[in-house]
Amino acid sequence: MTSPDPAGTRTGARATQTATLAEIAREAGVSAPTVSKVLNGRADVAPATRTRVEELLRAHGYRRRRAEATRSPLIDLVFHELESAWAMEVIRGVENVARDAGLSVVLSESAGRLTPGRTWADQVAARRPHGVILVLSGLDESQRALLTSRSIPFVVMDPAGDPGADVPSIGATNWQGGLAATRHLVELGHRRIGAISGPPQMMCSRARIDGYRAALETAGLPVDPALIRTGDFHHEAGYRIGRELLDRPDRPTAVFAGNDLQALGVYEAARELGLRIPEDLSVVGFDDLPVAPWVGPPLTTVRQPLMEMAEAAARLVLELGRSSSQEGPAATRVELATSLVVRTSTAAPGGSTGPKQIG
Repeated sequence: MTSPDPAGTRTGARATQTATLAEIAREAGVSAPTVSKVLNGRADVAPATRTRVEELLRAHGYRRRRAEATRSPLIDLVFHELESAWAMEVIRGVENVARDAGLSVVLSESAGRLTPGRTWADQVAARRPHGVILVLSGLDESQRALLTSRSIPFVVMDPAGDPGADVPSIGATNWQGGLAATRHLVELGHRRIGAISGPPQMMCSRARIDGYRAALETAGLPVDPALIRTGDFHHEAGYRIGRELLDRPDRPTAVFAGNDLQALGVYEAARELGLRIPEDLSVVGFDDLPVAPWVGPPLTTVRQPLMEMAEAAARLVLELGRSSSQEGPAATRVELATSLVVRTSTAAPGGSTGPKQIG
């Protein structure tokens, strides 16, 4: 009889769960309680032993049975960064669903990393929540395997990159939103339209700028690389890049800021340079944060249904938790529609609010 080959089980017939916890313990050369400690995220396991057991759990596609009975009444909500009104809308949406399900929400921040660290994954395994929602983040392969082996479902909201066909995710129509924002400015008569993106590694950021380019190209207008700048979705970047764009002798007459916080930074840059909005400069944001209608002038922006996206993510993670595995709904990619909200931060060049013919 040949000895088990953990590496070979990854693609072989044993990639499905055929091993019991006791068999995995025997294969790893440890006791069954040690495997149980690894499954429960206990810290009192040697790193080398933990790694060996995790590899075997992943190789066998092990999933904890009867997970529902062992779950804590929690949903883990993990943010790439947790510091803006944007995050508050997401928190409210998740809490709406969690409250109705009798669950609490645990907040975590991945400290600016697009993939949370291993320590975070171990802590989640120890908490055994009903599910995990990652916002503008993702999971590496080992973290996905760890959560899967504990039967902890996960959903990515507004994924930073391509989450993969087997990862459930909730997003918005970012490309369409960028297109609508820029088309609105073109229809007002603007020809030199600046754009401030978010981080280029984020899928939503790239999609919004692609929509901006598509609107210009469809209108027969040139795409000037000098007017497209890379930001980070923060107010300070909008201010800094806004100064750079508006200090140019051939400054743009309008700016698509990529998100509301950067749009507010452009407001500040325009104020310092003595430019009036919308008489001298039109500004469009993206998100429609609660502050957007209250700034002066009220901000034209693309509404991203953040609360509804968060509610959909929470409902999906609970649905996955009621099933026996990350199958079926796990392959779902849901995109909620964005919509342009026109307020008074946009007008035709010179201050008129009426549309102009392109030509």
